[in-house]
Amino acid sequence: MTERVDLDSVDLRILRILQNNARITNRDLAEEAGVAPSTCLDRVNRLRASGVIEGYRLKVSPEALGRPIQAFLTLRTQHSRDVLAPLAEHILAQPETRALYNIAGASDFLVLVACPDVATLQRLIVDELTSRPEIHNVETMLVFQEWEGGPLLPPDASAETG
Repeated sequence: MTERVDLDSVDLRILRILQNNARITNRDLAEEAGVAPSTCLDRVNRLRASGVIEGYRLKVSPEALGRPIQAFLTLRTQHSRDVLAPLAEHILAQPETRALYNIAGASDFLVLVACPDVATLQRLIVDELTSRPEIHNVETMLVFQEWEGGPLLPPDASAETG
């Protein structure tokens, strides 16, 4: 687990800008953040090296890829550390899986899936999940619409960094 990193207002501005547009050029990023390009590059490299920036991802439209049916699945499982890794590996190996979370509460896992149709969703649930002995219950919640939150910043980040 990455240790908490002290960030100043420039770091926070850089993080906010990059989370809204990770493809921005260093020159444009530096201009928006109010620093020299070399300073900006040094700061981004430091944020990467310290683990604050974990990587860059491409957001893809599930609908455009022929997977318009999205759902969250909650799984209740056998409570044993022995089953966690193999089960997570199995779930992540399914082409429909977009994200997997080990959670606390009434369920043990939350899985986001994207399927081409309801029959595929049913096959995934029946053949790949409920057929496994360590899974005791699956609940399905269909996604009708999605909204994204804003950039992730530390809880004590002031509003003036925007």
